[in-house]
Amino acid sequence: MIRSVVIVGGGTAGWMTATYLKTAFGDRVDVTLVESAQVSRIGVGEATFSTVRHFFDYLGLDEREWLPKCAGSYKLGIRFENWRKPGEHFYHPFERLRGADGFSLAEWWLELGDRSEPFDRSCFITTALCDAERSPRMLDGSLFVSSLDGPLGKSTLDDQRAQFPYAYHFDADAVARFLGDFGRARGVKHVVDEVVDVGLDSRGWISEIRTKEHGAITGGLYVDCTGFRGLLINKAMGEKFQSFEDLLPNNRAVALRVPREDATDMQPYTTATAMTAGWSWTIPLFRRNGNGYVYSDQFITPEEAERELREKVAPGRDDLEANHIRMRIGRNDNSWVNNCVAIGLSSAFVEPLESTGIFFIQHAIEQLVKHFPDGGFDQRMISAYNNRINKAVDGVKEFLVLHYRSADREDTPYWKETKTRPIPEALQEKLALAESHLLDEETIYPHYHGFESYSWNTMNLGLGRIPLTARPALRHLDPTNALAEFAKLKAEADEMVATLPSCYEYLASIND
Repeated sequence: MIRSVVIVGGGTAGWMTATYLKTAFGDRVDVTLVESAQVSRIGVGEATFSTVRHFFDYLGLDEREWLPKCAGSYKLGIRFENWRKPGEHFYHPFERLRGADGFSLAEWWLELGDRSEPFDRSCFITTALCDAERSPRMLDGSLFVSSLDGPLGKSTLDDQRAQFPYAYHFDADAVARFLGDFGRARGVKHVVDEVVDVGLDSRGWISEIRTKEHGAITGGLYVDCTGFRGLLINKAMGEKFQSFEDLLPNNRAVALRVPREDATDMQPYTTATAMTAGWSWTIPLFRRNGNGYVYSDQFITPEEAERELREKVAPGRDDLEANHIRMRIGRNDNSWVNNCVAIGLSSAFVEPLESTGIFFIQHAIEQLVKHFPDGGFDQRMISAYNNRINKAVDGVKEFLVLHYRSADREDTPYWKETKTRPIPEALQEKLALAESHLLDEETIYPHYHGFESYSWNTMNLGLGRIPLTARPALRHLDPTNALAEFAKLKAEADEMVATLPSCYEYLASIND
């Protein structure tokens, strides 16, 4: 049996892994986390999926306990600005589409032909809450969708049946510190030291890691959370990394931490704004914004990107330190090799356009628990793990490529090139289908990757790829029920805007 796990690397990936394993297995498995005091954390992943609540609930943590300690705020969706043309925006919310008479409201929106109000405002409640900067919770803490309130217990991504209406923004470094305290209090052994070598046995399996001050540290299973360095999986195990830069060429980012002049002006969504050679993010935390520019260095230099970002989000604030990041876009052929598992950036990363970094970490940890080995390390279990990880990453890759191919703009060399770069053959088929009708669960990427058909359709419709007509069947149906559902949705949105507190008002009430 595997009695001990050694995690190399801290940060969000390392401490999420350590605390989850300790919660899952308790004292039956020793967990040791080794991290360097010298390695800086990237901290790009400050925005999340709504499914991250499964992680915190699994640990038994109430958001009122950890969110205020991590500069946390709410994320109801992503606002895409200027992806069609300057001055236009749409939302990709955490909200499944309603339906009428067997067809979604998106289908009815196409059929009824009233384009005076955009698709996202006609078909979702969340867009109204975003525009009004509303909190998803009342001041008494109750959720505006009462049927989804309450803790989930030790549930996983596989158990998600309903779409939870929000995710989080948080300071990733603060989350790592919080989870570090949480983990150490529950028995995670924490070693702060430099790893100077990785020992391999005659089979090519890790036998030990050697540290500068603590000597050799051994375990039954080793988890690589060393980020883009891939210290264990790539450098020691020699696993090949498969680059996605032919499909997703954004390979750099520059980030700024920007104080808000008006702390109360807190938007409950991430903003992704199309830029000259990529896109910029705005992530509102409780008292500041996280801003950054994701770009391709084929089209703009780091100095030019920093200047463009500063002009947009912090003019005149040359005192704000810029953090330049080189991103490794792609995934390992295998994230589990012998007795080494890579989680986080050492496993896979795509640009953070849909906030998938922490989702990949959570998914990998859950799958590791489900496929946790015995001393025999059954290769069939390892292959099953790698297959699930790879399919999730590849599905997200395909979904992100859709963003660029469907975006209705070609005004710079960068955006012109997005229409000529190669795309996966399967995605080409989906885009051809989308010219005729909306996609469904049978026609999107078929394996689990975190995004449902409503997300694929929301992005296509928002970006400008709109079918010429609705499905012909709707012409034979009475639209009365659909019109009633649209009216009901609008009435509910108006009521929520009128009764919910602002995002800042609620979060201020739970912050000491």
